[in-house]
Amino acid sequence: MNYLEKFSLLNKIAIVTGAAQGNGFAIAKGLLGAGATVYFIDILKQEISDPKAKYIIADVIKKEDLERVVNQVYQEQGRIDILVNNAGITISEPSESYSQESWDKTYRVNLKAVFQLSQMVAKHMIGQKSGVIINITSLGAEQGFPNNPAYVAFKGGLKQLSKALANDWAKYNIRVNNLMPGYIKTNMTQKSWNDPVLRTKRQKKTMLGRWGEPDDLVGPAIFLASDASSYITGHDLYVDGGWLAKGL
Repeated sequence: MNYLEKFSLLNKIAIVTGAAQGNGFAIAKGLLGAGATVYFIDILKQEISDPKAKYIIADVIKKEDLERVVNQVYQEQGRIDILVNNAGITISEPSESYSQESWDKTYRVNLKAVFQLSQMVAKHMIGQKSGVIINITSLGAEQGFPNNPAYVAFKGGLKQLSKALANDWAKYNIRVNNLMPGYIKTNMTQKSWNDPVLRTKRQKKTMLGRWGEPDDLVGPAIFLASDASSYITGHDLYVDGGWLAKGL
């Protein structure tokens, strides 16, 4: 047996949200490189010259946009094999004065939209009796980070949602796992990266002594999306340079 074939996504149809930049863009390109036809979903557009790269402009907080995405993909491809719920936001404010608007917006993007889209996609996966859902959570799902209660709360909620869905949908051969990045150099973490003190502080938190790059998520995403992880579901895969496990 050629064991590399287990990592192939040839003839698979994938949806990746928040795919115009950062982690989502890297993951979407990675799935594309592994052979999948990939739908890049975002409110922005980032084009790649590849016939298997498809683009749909959509806002994940709008249910009608999510329905349009799922309907279009299914009509064009006849199946949906992989869903990567990557789209997310972070709004930093002190907990004692955290606004209701910021709380609600973070909830709609980071948790509600994920459940809605997963539910829509799962209806097709149930029919085909197979599928993979990968939810992008965070170190914030495990640890308290300052002045960001909504992000921490809803990434923690997403971690547990994945486990609930993994349990409920295993009987349909649908696997649901969490891919959990540490500090990755993206637009979302630009403020910390641009501050030399914070940059060094974050770096020293890791065992590997460096920040992550979006491409560090590509291998783990392909692994979770492929048959190489066929006996893995309800799992938390951290890509954090050893941050969570580090002691003294």
